[in-house]
Amino acid sequence: MLFAVSAPNFCISYPRSPNFTHFLRRHSVPTRLCIRASLLENNNGAKMEYTPWLIVGLGNPGNKYHGTRHNVGFEMIDSISRAEGIVMNTIQSKALIGIGSIGEVPILLAKPQAYMNYSGEAVGPLAAHYQVPLRHILLVYDDMSLPNGVLRLQPKGGHGHHNGVRSVMGHLDGCRGFPRLCIGIGNPPGTMDLKAFLLQKFSSVERQQIDAGLEQGVEAVRSLMLHGFNQRINTFNLGQKYKYHKV
Repeated sequence: MLFAVSAPNFCISYPRSPNFTHFLRRHSVPTRLCIRASLLENNNGAKMEYTPWLIVGLGNPGNKYHGTRHNVGFEMIDSISRAEGIVMNTIQSKALIGIGSIGEVPILLAKPQAYMNYSGEAVGPLAAHYQVPLRHILLVYDDMSLPNGVLRLQPKGGHGHHNGVRSVMGHLDGCRGFPRLCIGIGNPPGTMDLKAFLLQKFSSVERQQIDAGLEQGVEAVRSLMLHGFNQRINTFNLGQKYKYHKV
């Protein structure tokens, strides 16, 4: 049985089979969404529609910035890409993008290729082109207000003096009602320069905390795509808040 999903101007057809990733590699970004997948017989062939999600990780392009604190947004997109078998191989609207799904929910992964402070130049056009509603734009970025490796998933918020988020909001008509996944990177020690801290790589202990956080973040994103903001997300946020607290 075939399962059809459609949404305005978004993008890809694929069979749900072991050859899924090979299929994605052979296809560029088309102009209309039509995802077909096999479902169980007890679904009675009912047609369902899913609104696509645009998941954007913020960072700076280039090997120079790979693994730095300011680039954990990129790392989360890479983690989701690996976990879901989504190939990131297309440049569109100043972003590296990949198209796939989580379960039956279509997603578009994006890593803006302008520098951090100009991230909105990619996010705004991508959201407009694929007609993704504000509530389905998930922004992933570093947050100094959270301890290193601690995550927080919220349905909306301000820019928190983060220039990348500020740029995105500016290109979304100043709107702040889009979800965001914040990844804690801690605060600069002592009088360390802020820019130097953001562009610094993690220590070995911090790296382990970030890697664990990325794995947990992938599961949280899956839950959000499939179930929305529900009690599972509340439980996730609570667990993250107290993850380093020993009882």
